[in-house]
Amino acid sequence: MLQRSLSPSPTPARDPVAEVHFSIRAIGRDAWNACFHDQVEDYDCLLAIEEAGIEGFEWRYITVAEDGRISAAMPAFLCPYALDTTLEEGALRRGIRWVRQRFAGFLTLRLACLGSPCTETGAVGFHPDVPPERREVLFAELLSFFEQLAATEDCALMGLKDIPQPVAPALDGPLSARRYAMIGGLPTAWLDIDFKTIDEYLARLSSGTRKDMRRKLKSFARVRVEIRTDFGDFLPEVMRLYHDTRNRSEWQFEELTAGYFEGILSRMDGRSFCAFYFVDDRLLAANLIVHDGRAAIDKFFCMDGEEGRPYNLYFLSWFTNLRYCLEHGIRRYQSGQAYYENKVRLGSKLTANAMFFRHRNPVLQKILRLVSPLFSTDEAG
Repeated sequence: MLQRSLSPSPTPARDPVAEVHFSIRAIGRDAWNACFHDQVEDYDCLLAIEEAGIEGFEWRYITVAEDGRISAAMPAFLCPYALDTTLEEGALRRGIRWVRQRFAGFLTLRLACLGSPCTETGAVGFHPDVPPERREVLFAELLSFFEQLAATEDCALMGLKDIPQPVAPALDGPLSARRYAMIGGLPTAWLDIDFKTIDEYLARLSSGTRKDMRRKLKSFARVRVEIRTDFGDFLPEVMRLYHDTRNRSEWQFEELTAGYFEGILSRMDGRSFCAFYFVDDRLLAANLIVHDGRAAIDKFFCMDGEEGRPYNLYFLSWFTNLRYCLEHGIRRYQSGQAYYENKVRLGSKLTANAMFFRHRNPVLQKILRLVSPLFSTDEAG
């Protein structure tokens, strides 16, 4: 285990000690969740991700401890990263693909990144007893240790994924001091459940949207919805729908596995479910949701592209999730990233996210800063 004391203080009992762990199990649920008490995607979610066998990723967890207590923590991952991952489809991306077919490593760097490729946003966890004025110091030391880890792991590119904007004061100073460049990420869409009924919610929408939704909701008469906490014999069919949906998407980073879907439901027992949508006993769509009793996060909606669309299944899933929130006292529905037109039309607001990166080579870092606007995925506007 890589470990070091990060403070020259003459009082060893208070010296912060940073460590890297190769499994979140080494930290423990209570110690991790104490730093992430307000996060839906907590220890159990990260353990499910770790154990899912997602190809191409190595998992790390960085902690900073004081007086025997973990005071700050953040997940991290290592992977080969193609710089055109966030480029929109177009001539530039097609050109890069053409070159990569002949030179496999073109514009691909080994990346060490704070955050998780499978969670909605990146968050630094602080123990609740850490005062606000201490957090910048702890994050600066966590970031410094992360960079040491990246060098040890031979990662030339370092990053932070999907940090909500504006950047928290505890993060802004250390990131600026270490000259991290920022590019816009995909915003997070969310809707406060501050209405008591679906009719009250519909009344807030524009007249045109309200009329359109009432027409689409008639499809419930032909669709059977099941809320399940296990996949049973349907897992292969869910994976077929997942791959069909993923292949239609322009945004592709990690490829989820059957172990991921099963692991989320089993590890987050009582805090997750999957809604199945059947027509004539044919499974046409599935929607994975995680929650903590306060907020629900829509992790993945997958649908048969040809057969599912005539039944308005995306919109049926939206209203199914709102009803679930109302019935269980959940006060926020977070519908994830990308495809914002319908989400905004249905009343969602957007929170901007940003990605930060730094190359160990200062010359290459200057070049990356110059071209970084090309790789921005910000759709908040």
